[in-house]
Amino acid sequence: LTAFPTVRNHWKKTTFGVCLLSWGGNWLYGKHCDNLLRRAACQEAQAFGNQLIPSSMPLKKATVFLNPAACKGKARNLFEKNAAPILHLSGLDVTVVKTDYEGQAKKLLELMENTDLIIIAGGDGTVQEVITGLLRRADEAAFSKIPIGFIPLGKTCTLSHTLYPESTNKVQHIINATLAILKGETVPLDVLQIKGEKEQPVFAVTGLRWGSYRDAGVKVSKYWYLGPLKTKAAHFFSTFKEWPQKHQAALMYLGPTERPPEEPEEKPSRPPLYVRLYRRLWLYWSSQIPQEVTPEDWEELKLSTIELSIATRNRQLDLTRTEDFMDICIEADTVSKGQFCLTLISTVICTQGTEGSFGIDNEEYEAMPVEVKLLPRKLRFFCDPRMREQMLHAAVQ
Repeated sequence: LTAFPTVRNHWKKTTFGVCLLSWGGNWLYGKHCDNLLRRAACQEAQAFGNQLIPSSMPLKKATVFLNPAACKGKARNLFEKNAAPILHLSGLDVTVVKTDYEGQAKKLLELMENTDLIIIAGGDGTVQEVITGLLRRADEAAFSKIPIGFIPLGKTCTLSHTLYPESTNKVQHIINATLAILKGETVPLDVLQIKGEKEQPVFAVTGLRWGSYRDAGVKVSKYWYLGPLKTKAAHFFSTFKEWPQKHQAALMYLGPTERPPEEPEEKPSRPPLYVRLYRRLWLYWSSQIPQEVTPEDWEELKLSTIELSIATRNRQLDLTRTEDFMDICIEADTVSKGQFCLTLISTVICTQGTEGSFGIDNEEYEAMPVEVKLLPRKLRFFCDPRMREQMLHAAVQ
């Protein structure tokens, strides 16, 4: 080839052309496979839409809260190509509400009228906004019973690992999530109520993080030019800037509580008149008798930590557990990351600390003294039937 430059140049052009054709062929094949997935999903959704319903029964209303800014502005296109056709073919009366700025979903939930389904199309931030707006309503007791669907379109979608099977194909993952809404299987999820001294409470389905690791993780994208070393660089410069990386906090907490029996979905028949009169008289006389109130066994803990996280059990969902609790993970200030103390806590936790900022469901909030309360099984999310069966099977074993 060095002796004949013409042959050498021809060989280079041919090799480049073969590589280009190979890349283009793989790209077209991937697009074709995605279209086949969409077609099969639409056919499955059409089977739901073709089901006969009584003429007196109205169509089910589904309200979709779409965050077009999720996934670096690609969420709208992903939703319209992969999820919207399935929802419209299923026979649902779909209303799509697109948010224009951060925090708008909370305000829109205050004005939302009755709906049969709530669908969140976005990432962790969109989920956090929607459930916060939902549970801030005056009639949240009724609206919290509405089943919620989650279509993962954001950069971080923590709940998708619990609700849907793992998939390396983005289109397949969105389709599985949308079809799960039509199939109707739901699982109960815990919610954390995080309340400061002045502001309205914020609600989270994953948890709260506070500390040096979280602060450094937020700055990882700042060092994008270092490629695979950007994470290590973020932690290195964070340590170099602030040392020692200790956060002082004080906790007051209660231990795990036994789970009360679930209330039946169907209302029992009204008892006879004499039974109702007897119950009213019993309640009246029992209220006149003074009863001793057992004080709650609060425990207090003062700590110095690098990282503190309070999380629900939604990531390791156990549908058969008999106690309601949340996890507190305390990264000690004398050990490396990965070695920690795990405490199982329930009901109420009070934390005090004003350094840095909180990460609530991967959304940043100003650090302040807060009260964290567990709301067990507060919301029901649609889940892939395969994942629900897998959870029940794992619990039996």
